[in-house]
Amino acid sequence: MAEKITLAHGSGGKASHDLIEKLFVANFGSEALVAMEDSAVLKAGDATIAFSTDSFVVDPIFFPGGDIGSLAIHGTVNDLAMRGAKPLYISVGMIIEEGFALKDLETIVRSLKHGADQAGVEIVTGDTKVVQSGKADKIFINTTGIGLFEQELDISAENGHPGDKIILSGTMADHGATILCQREGLQIQGDFKSDSAPLNHMVAAMINQVGKSIHVLRDPTRGGVGTTLNELAGSSDVGIRISEAALPVRDDVKGACELLGLDPLYLANEGKLLAFVAPDAVEGVLAVMKKMEYGKNSCIIGEVVAEHPGQVVLETIIGSTRMVDMLHGEPLPRIC
Repeated sequence: MAEKITLAHGSGGKASHDLIEKLFVANFGSEALVAMEDSAVLKAGDATIAFSTDSFVVDPIFFPGGDIGSLAIHGTVNDLAMRGAKPLYISVGMIIEEGFALKDLETIVRSLKHGADQAGVEIVTGDTKVVQSGKADKIFINTTGIGLFEQELDISAENGHPGDKIILSGTMADHGATILCQREGLQIQGDFKSDSAPLNHMVAAMINQVGKSIHVLRDPTRGGVGTTLNELAGSSDVGIRISEAALPVRDDVKGACELLGLDPLYLANEGKLLAFVAPDAVEGVLAVMKKMEYGKNSCIIGEVVAEHPGQVVLETIIGSTRMVDMLHGEPLPRIC
C-alpha cells in the first residue's frame, strides 16, 4: 500500500479494496467483516438481521435527481436490501461546518425524511456535531441501518454459480455523469439526472417471485459496474462474461464519457442493482423487475462461467474480447 492516503483510497476501486482488506479487515478480523459484504448478517436472539453503515461526502450536496440527504437514505437502504433483508431502522449522524446555511440544512433534513418515507424505514436515532469554519466542507452525513430477514435466504457475493445470468436493473453511470457535470460546470447537452433511489421494494418483489434462485445482489456504486463485477468474481471464485452490446447507457451519458475520456463501466450508480440469477428463473425475475419503477430498463448483460475465475471478460461490439479490471486511481472523488 501507499505510505499516505490518497483520493484513490476512497474510490471504491483497487486502492479502496486493498486498504480495507489489508488494514481494516486484517486488524479487526470478525467473521462478518471478513466477508466484505455491503452489510453484515448477524444473529440477534432468534432473529437474523442485516446491519450496515455508510458515510456521505458528495460534492455538490445538491444535484439533479437528489441531494446528500436522499442519497444517504437510499445508500444505506440499498446495502441492506442487497442481502435480501427488509430495511427497518436508520440512524443519521451529521458533521456540519460552522456557517452552513440553516435553510440548506432544513432542505436536507426534509429530504432525509422523504427518502425514509419512500423506502418505508424509520429514522430512530442520530448525532450532530459542528466543526469550525474551514475544518470540513459544508456537511457530511453518516447513516446506519438495520434490516430484518422475513424468510431464510443466502444472498451473498460468494454465491455466484456458473450458468447464472447477470441482470442489470437499468442504465449505467447516470449518477457519476450527473455529479461530474454539476461539479465542473460542464455545459454538455443532455438531461443529466442522478439515479439515486431506494431499491428495497423491487428486491422484495424479486424475492417473492423466485426466492432462493437469486444468488447474488449488489448495487454498483463507487467504482461502477466494472469494479463491482470484479469484486463478485473474486468473492465467488468464478469467471464473468459480459456483452458490450448489452450494456445499457443513455446517449447523453455516453457522449459525456466519450468527450471526457471516461468509461461508463467505472462511473457510479446510486439506484441500480446487479443480480446473479439461476437460468431457469431469470425470465420470471426480469418480468417482475420491468413492472417496477426502478427496474423498467432491466436487462441481461452477461453470465457467470467456470473459466477464468476471478476475472471479468467483455465481449466487444466488433467481436473481440478484453479484460475488465478493477478501477485504478480516482477519476471522480466524492461521488457519494
